[in-house]
Amino acid sequence: MSIKMPVKFYSSYKVTTRLSGVEKSEICQKLSFSPIAGQERGDAAAARDPVKYLITYFSFGCRRVVEAEIKENREDGLVFQAEDREYEFTPTAKSC
Repeated sequence: MSIKMPVKFYSSYKVTTRLSGVEKSEICQKLSFSPIAGQERGDAAAARDPVKYLITYFSFGCRRVVEAEIKENREDGLVFQAEDREYEFTPTAKSC
């Protein structure tokens, strides 16, 4: 599955995390997504299990790395599910 939202490395994005009904938002930079290699399985298993992505971004000077599956894939935003936490990435108005 290809990601529909245009992602530029030197842009800013809003990341909203949701956990147990609590929602927190912050600005992040240097956002990148890459499918995790090594998921070589049979065709039936590959169709049944969604592809996991390695999400990397910087927030408040700290590097964040998350392994998650795509929940929603839109041109104006992406939502990932990582265990019990949800991550939503949307472009900010000042993105390059």
